[in-house]
Amino acid sequence: MILRRDAPFAQVSVPDHRELDRGTLRAILKAAALTPDDFTRLL
Repeated sequence: MILRRDAPFAQVSVPDHRELDRGTLRAILKAAALTPDDFTRLL
C-alpha cells in the first residue's frame, strides 16, 4: 500500500502483511519521520 499525505507532502510504501520485520518497520518509520515513541502514541 502507498500512504500519502499532501500537507506537508509525504509518501510511504507499506507492505500489506500481518507482520513486518523490525527492519522494515524501522525503514517505514524513518521515511515517515516518526520515532518509535511517536508511532506507539498514534496506535
